[in-house]
Amino acid sequence: MLYIIATKHYVCQSCGLSVTQQELMELREKLKPSFETEEDEKEKRKKEYLKWWLSKKK
Repeated sequence: MLYIIATKHYVCQSCGLSVTQQELMELREKLKPSFETEEDEKEKRKKEYLKWWLSKKK
């Protein structure tokens, strides 16, 4: 990507996409792969269940 100072935009040299720095950061975040492992997923489900279970005890 090439930064154009006059317009303050980044431009892709192969496809012509023009984005601001903020838009570029949002695109990167959106496209970032999720590396959540199976263990992380199990732990998340356990915590959600425990939270639900404890809420029923009040």
